[in-house]
Amino acid sequence: MSSNPFEAAAILDGIRRWVEIETPTERPDQVNKLSDLVVSQYRDLPAGVERVAGRDGCGDHLVARSSWGQDGPGILVLSHLDTVHPMGFIERLPFKVEGDSAFGPGIYDMKGGAYLAYHAFRQICADGARSPLGITQLYVSDEEIGSPTSRALIEAEGGKAKYVLVTEPARDGGKIVTGRKGVARFEVFIKGVPSHAGTRPQDGRSAIRELGNVIQALEAMNDLTRGVTVNVGAVKGGTKPNVIAEEAYAEVDMRVPTLADADDLVPRILGLTSRTDGVSVKVVGELNRPPFEKSNAGAALYEHAKTLAAELGFDLVDVFTGGGSDGNFTAPHTATLDGLGVDGKGAHTHYEQLYVSSIEPRARLLHRLYQTLR
Repeated sequence: MSSNPFEAAAILDGIRRWVEIETPTERPDQVNKLSDLVVSQYRDLPAGVERVAGRDGCGDHLVARSSWGQDGPGILVLSHLDTVHPMGFIERLPFKVEGDSAFGPGIYDMKGGAYLAYHAFRQICADGARSPLGITQLYVSDEEIGSPTSRALIEAEGGKAKYVLVTEPARDGGKIVTGRKGVARFEVFIKGVPSHAGTRPQDGRSAIRELGNVIQALEAMNDLTRGVTVNVGAVKGGTKPNVIAEEAYAEVDMRVPTLADADDLVPRILGLTSRTDGVSVKVVGELNRPPFEKSNAGAALYEHAKTLAAELGFDLVDVFTGGGSDGNFTAPHTATLDGLGVDGKGAHTHYEQLYVSSIEPRARLLHRLYQTLR
């Protein structure tokens, strides 16, 4: 047995067990299979685990609370067990280690980080010295689809916490995340009037042509200097080439760096109207993750983590990113630090991997945060 409780090989073996249970968000039975394993791993620890039953086609959420420090605001650790990879992807991307890279579906986003949070907690329990604050670890089942069934739970637990630590993967070269764009999603429904494109074109009102107008209006909202992105990511419409299209549809993603941008753009998108008589445009959607803007409390938490990292021998650099996470829900009111998971690359791809060399320092950093936050 190694005397180093943060030895990468032993931790990686634990991560492998989580990775080898595939957990696509849309397979609650699989997510719950991993939840069973996670629950069993807390059984011999001084912690209580509450299992929140899944709904709306999503798996269960787990809330593991330390047996100490639950009488006041403590540390909330946010992780997700679901992945974007479909069932069977592990045949294409089996767990394997090549040099400094360990591969597998969801290993980087975010089973590696989720397991580190558990391992660091296990180590606090083994140390005998309790952390100054209580620790609550929340493992959700639906982060990859925007956390529709876990958002209320995240916000409730976040509202009770003094600090929130999110084990999403590190950014390029181990950067920590201190800000994220807000994410909005919209659906556009357009209804026109069908007619024969050859014999009676004048009777038709093309929904597809109107969709072209809507797309141009949406694209014009992009402002890369401000960091605003609007992407029409999926479109469909019409039935046959010789029929003027009665219906068209689009799905839209918008990212905004500030709440002020959201307050400006969300109503403008919802208020899009048709430029063509006889054609209706209806837009539905909302800001589903508020922007994670840097706060004084969040900045102080980052500085603390940076000092701890320096003591452990590595440099912690912060970054603002366009991707959303569950940290977006807690950052508006609670000091939140994100990107505390493993370093690696290829989230959501066929070459997803973590860097084995990042396991020990990142696990030690989480452990030190548990030990020192007060």
